[in-house]
Amino acid sequence: MTLSPLQKTVIRGGLETLYFSAAHHLMRPFVCGLGVILTLHHVRPPRPDRFQPNRLLEIRPSFLDDAVRWLRRSRIDLVSLDELHRRLTAPSTKRGGQRRFACITIDDGYRDVLRFAYPILKRQQVPFAVFIPTSFPDRLGELWWLALEAVVARNKRVSLLVDGKERSFECASVADKRHTYEQLYRWVRSFKSEDELRHVVRDLAGRYQVEIASFCEELCMSWNELAALAADPLVTIGAHTVNHVMLAKVPEQSARAEMEMGRSVIEAALGRRPDHLAYPVGDASSAGPREFRLAAEAGFKTAVTTRPGVIFPEHRDHLTALPRISLNGEHQQLRYVRVLLSGAATAMWNGFRKVNAA
Repeated sequence: MTLSPLQKTVIRGGLETLYFSAAHHLMRPFVCGLGVILTLHHVRPPRPDRFQPNRLLEIRPSFLDDAVRWLRRSRIDLVSLDELHRRLTAPSTKRGGQRRFACITIDDGYRDVLRFAYPILKRQQVPFAVFIPTSFPDRLGELWWLALEAVVARNKRVSLLVDGKERSFECASVADKRHTYEQLYRWVRSFKSEDELRHVVRDLAGRYQVEIASFCEELCMSWNELAALAADPLVTIGAHTVNHVMLAKVPEQSARAEMEMGRSVIEAALGRRPDHLAYPVGDASSAGPREFRLAAEAGFKTAVTTRPGVIFPEHRDHLTALPRISLNGEHQQLRYVRVLLSGAATAMWNGFRKVNAA
C-alpha cells in the first residue's frame, strides 16, 4: 500500500492530536480491547535514497527495540499467535483479569528479519510470527511493487500502455518520481484481476530491463535460513499463500489453492504445518468475507488482515478476519505507538465498530 502526501499528513495530524490532547488516554478504557496484533515487514537501518515510495514498509531496528521495551514497561504481555488464539477462545470467565497482549507478526520473510529483527526479539525473549509466501524462498516470486519502484527510480521518463493508449510519465526529479509511482501504483491496484496487474508490471519491467525475480534472491530468506529461524521456539511460521496474490482478485478455486498449497509447501520444507494465515496485502480490496470463509474451511486457527484495529472479545467469532496495527516506517515515534495501542485512532477510523469483517 502506498499513501499520498495528503493522506500521510492527515494520519500524522490525527495521531499528534490524539496524543497531545490526551484524548487517547481518556478513550483508552473504552476502546483498548484485549490487545493488538502488530504488523512489520522490513526491519533495517534507514537508507539514504530520497525516492523511497515503499518506506512505510520498513522500520529502524532501534525503533523496534524501543517499541518492545515500551511494551514491556507498560506491562503488556508479548504473546504468540497460539496464545492469542487460546485467550480469544477461552471461556469468558477465564479471560477476565488478564493483562492486555501484543502479538508481533512479520510479513513476507525478508532477510533483514533474520539479520536485524531476530536478534532484538531473541534478546528480549519475544515470540513472533513470520508469514511466508512460498514462491519467495523458492526464488519464483514477483515482488511487483519493488519492480515498479525500480522502473521509476532508474529512468527519467517512463512510457506504457494505459487503457490501450501509450502514455508517458516524467521521472526526472524526486517529486516527479513520487508522483509517477503513486499514479502507477494506484492504477494497477485498481485492476479487478491479479493477472492483469502482473501482466502490466511484467511488461513494464521488461521494457526497462528490471529483473523481477532478482528481488527474491536479494531480499528474501532462503529455505535454509527459514529453517534456522523456525528452529527457535519463539518463532511461528505462518502461511502467506504461494504467490502473494490479492486473494479477492482471483477465482475462488485459485484462492483456496493458494492458501492450501502455501501451507503444504511450508510443511514439506520445514516440517511444520502452519496453523495461522496472513492475507497478502490484506486490506478490504484484497481479502473479504469469501476469503475469511475459505481460511476457516481450510482449518486455520487464525487469519490476519491489514484492516486497522485492536482485538476485542467479539473477534472470537471472527478468528479468520483479525485486524492488525502496522508499525509504519513513516511514523516511527513511540508516542504514535502509544496512541495506536490505546485503540483510540483505530476506533475513530472504524467508526467505533469493534469488528470489521464485511
